[in-house]
Amino acid sequence: MSQEERAALERSRMIEKNLKEDGMQAAKDIKLLLLGAGESGKSTIVKQMKIIHESGFTAEDYKQYKPVVYSNTVQSLVAILRAMANLSVAFGAPDREVSESNYLPMVSLVINLVYMMGADK
Repeated sequence: MSQEERAALERSRMIEKNLKEDGMQAAKDIKLLLLGAGESGKSTIVKQMKIIHESGFTAEDYKQYKPVVYSNTVQSLVAILRAMANLSVAFGAPDREVSESNYLPMVSLVINLVYMMGADK
């Protein structure tokens, strides 16, 4: 057997070994098909699986999601305040009562500031 043939045989063995290892790894991988309407939470499930079973968020993920989380928090608080007024739910302490005219003008300002804060980091 010539030197070239031995080298070719060795390359062939290495390729076979790599294919076998890749096949074993692929057999361990679990594939999940998520079906659902738009905005039903499919990508949220994937993100949660990544956080729980992988290394969590990267620094870039933190930078990207931080303003979104703050914005969602502000928007949720506004939704709660509006719902309280619509459902005639009173605040626990009367001195905490607010009207929409007091907080609504500030909401867009707060959201914009949150996004600007996230862009700086």
